Amino acid sequence: MSNVHVMDHPLIQHKVSLMRDKETGPKEFRELLNEISMLMAYEVTRDLPLKTVEIETPICRAQTKVIAGKKLAIVPILRAGLGMVDGIMSLVPAAKVGHIGLYRDPNTLEPVEYYCKLPADAEEREILLVDPMLATGGSASAAIGFLKKRNCRNIKLVCLIGAPEGVSRVQADHPDVDIFIAAMDEKLNDHGYIIPGLGDAGDRLFGTK
Repeated sequence: MSNVHVMDHPLIQHKVSLMRDKETGPKEFRELLNEISMLMAYEVTRDLPLKTVEIETPICRAQTKVIAGKKLAIVPILRAGLGMVDGIMSLVPAAKVGHIGLYRDPNTLEPVEYYCKLPADAEEREILLVDPMLATGGSASAAIGFLKKRNCRNIKLVCLIGAPEGVSRVQADHPDVDIFIAAMDEKLNDHGYIIPGLGDAGDRLFGTK
């Protein structure tokens, strides 16, 4: 099964609590999501491979480390995933960005892809698939499937808040994909919202509630 990494750093937990507050407005909500995404990216990229290079410091020549191997691509699930991109890119500005758009078919209730634009070399990159909420797991699982159909194999799912139901769905459908979340919440309610959660992340992010 895929590994689930719950990030319990005090700064992350503090900022998640501020985001949960219903009195937090869109501006502060966006800023907090940006900050948490940057903090999470620090841990998500912990296992990036390194290689040794020789450089010249102001004092002498030295052997030192730089990132080697596969480059990164950040792929937000539209629309709420957009709020996580800038924070991650502040740490890895050379990353390329793709986008996946999904909607739920009203008859089958299955996720349907309506937009997918990826970097031309996406299959050669480590993909960070980002979406603030991992609720039922349907959209995340479908998005991972769409990436795999385009020959992307090195994928990590990065979410702000997860529900056990969503985590279990992704683990069952994609046991090779590691999951990174800032908080594991209790459960889903009858309407598919995470409890206690923070409401609709997209509406709160863009002020459309």
